[in-house]
Amino acid sequence: MEELVGLRQGSAGSPVTLQELWGPCPHIRRGIRGGLEWLKQKLFRVGEDWYFLMILGVLMALISYAMNFAVERVVRAHNWLYEEVGDSHLLRYLSWAVYPVALVSFSSGFSQSITPFSGGSGVPELITILSGVVLEDYLDIKNFGAKVVGLSCTLASGSTIFLGKVGPFVHMCVMIADYLGRVRTKTIGEPENKRKQREMLVAGAAVGVATVFAAPFSGVLFSIEVMSSHFSVWDYWRGFFAATCGAFMFRLLSVFGNQEETITVIFKTSFRVDVPFDLPEIFFFVAVGAICGVLSCAYLFCQRNFLIFLRTNRFTSKLLATSKPLYAALAALVLASITYPPGVGRFLASRLSMGQHLDTLFDNNSWALMTRNSSPPWPSKPDPQNLWIEWYHPRFTIFGTLAFFLLMKFWMLILATTIPMPAGYFLPIFIYGAAIGRLLGEALSLAFPEGIVAGGMVNPIVPGSYALAGAAAFSGAVTHTISTALLAFELTGQIVHGLPVLMAVLMANAITQSCQPSFYEGTIIVKKLPYLPWIRSRQTGSYPVIVEHFMNSTITTLAKDTPLEEVVKVVTSTDLAEYPLVESTESQILVGVVKRAQLVQVLQAEFPSWAPGQQHLQDILAGGCPVEPVTLHLSLETTLHQTHNLFELLHLQSLFVTSRGRVVGAVSWVELKKAISNLINPPPPK
Repeated sequence: MEELVGLRQGSAGSPVTLQELWGPCPHIRRGIRGGLEWLKQKLFRVGEDWYFLMILGVLMALISYAMNFAVERVVRAHNWLYEEVGDSHLLRYLSWAVYPVALVSFSSGFSQSITPFSGGSGVPELITILSGVVLEDYLDIKNFGAKVVGLSCTLASGSTIFLGKVGPFVHMCVMIADYLGRVRTKTIGEPENKRKQREMLVAGAAVGVATVFAAPFSGVLFSIEVMSSHFSVWDYWRGFFAATCGAFMFRLLSVFGNQEETITVIFKTSFRVDVPFDLPEIFFFVAVGAICGVLSCAYLFCQRNFLIFLRTNRFTSKLLATSKPLYAALAALVLASITYPPGVGRFLASRLSMGQHLDTLFDNNSWALMTRNSSPPWPSKPDPQNLWIEWYHPRFTIFGTLAFFLLMKFWMLILATTIPMPAGYFLPIFIYGAAIGRLLGEALSLAFPEGIVAGGMVNPIVPGSYALAGAAAFSGAVTHTISTALLAFELTGQIVHGLPVLMAVLMANAITQSCQPSFYEGTIIVKKLPYLPWIRSRQTGSYPVIVEHFMNSTITTLAKDTPLEEVVKVVTSTDLAEYPLVESTESQILVGVVKRAQLVQVLQAEFPSWAPGQQHLQDILAGGCPVEPVTLHLSLETTLHQTHNLFELLHLQSLFVTSRGRVVGAVSWVELKKAISNLINPPPPK
């Protein structure tokens, strides 16, 4: 490389090197160097992890938008094919059914061939991981590619299969968050930090919801309510920052793509602001919540038991184990045949996309009043200006089609959730709840065509507001969350029905949480994932339960004065991951923990130099076998609630129980689960 040269001011014109030019100016050089150091300190003063959080939000927004763009083109091609094949019912049926069957079978086969962890929602496994359990390869980056392709095919099948995007996309965001966390660790050069890793995973869960619905507030609350029982304010700030970056970029891309003029909500509504509802309507909103709570209990019970049936039935279990694409194709064929528009699909508004379902259900106008004296014809293809006509049939009326939609979609949703492919289950239940609320809202508008008189004023019933309450209540009851109320407001951009919608969600949750586990907990139970249940029984009788009542008293300890022959017998006859180390066999004073893997390694290395009967465990401990200190242990008087809180807050797997320093037992998830189960279903008296 040629050396840079210049001219010194006042010189005769002979060139000089850059070093010679600045050499006489040490103050300027120090000033520039100091300025650069100051800029570097200011940039990284807030912490380098904030930059990775911003990258996480922006990157996942780009991926979410790209997936929506590709899926929209595929769905548009499917609709074009269905309209252009002609009037032959056979060709129209084949164009309607073969398309989603092929996409669903490919989604199942491709994702399962890459990795078996890519099927389903992914949220139950994330809950397990964030509770402290290590699931091997579940967050591996190769799983990300399988999820992207599989989920795109699932969404491209449209409302025929009636599945969503949220769950798998949350899983994808957490995978990218885990990868960025490892990149950050290598970039900074610091040792692996589990707390930092957890911060990135929680932020990834928030970004997942934010970049699907452009709802950062709901994304953060989702990560609080669903992903963990205890939430750190430190994670709260990071989750909000990443979710806001993702939601902003996601909606900004819509502006750049000429889909929107500015950053707006996804589902636009125009509810009245001056008098959105009358006071007596509060009762009906609460009634919507109660109905959603009862129906969600039935849905969760049937869905969980159907999954158990598929796993225990001889034929279906073999089919799912050996031919997942075949099962997916058969299920998709059933769903596509039912939703065929000239057939049963005529009564299910099957020509509408899932987004159009919500747009129509949130409509302000009363369809029952609009069709009371007129019968609009069914158009050959959906009219963008009157999509609500897809819900109308002259013989069934609006009430018949809505009721039939609820009846059919109840079991069709359950069947769709069993298909082994990447798919989200939140948006379908959100739409189902909106249909529940819409049905009640239409009935009220017909019963009170002029509105409810309150305070001398008459305000017409708005069925769309009841659909909004039903969507939030049913989805909140199924997932055991309250954040669905806020999600409904972020999706529609209006909060005028804040109080009645929240009351409906609370009522639905009160009924469901007392009767059924959530959708995610039910999946954890069916898949037999390690998971610590909540103590839902808050009766007075649960508080006197202490560790002494449910601990495991038969534990294996290793004393320092134990002969090596006895140590070998203990190691070979048990499969524990770690052993409590005590001072002596007689005292049983707990001094630390010895890892099985490290103990076996040292025993194998020391085997040639053994002197039978002369060496003890303390000899190999002094020779380099590491002993980990016990920083936390339980006492016999520790209550069940305190123990449960410790396990959840610190993500523990087991703790030793001591009495005056002596180890007397141990408590793990097994003992905690049994104790909690005994609270709900007490054993019969002996």
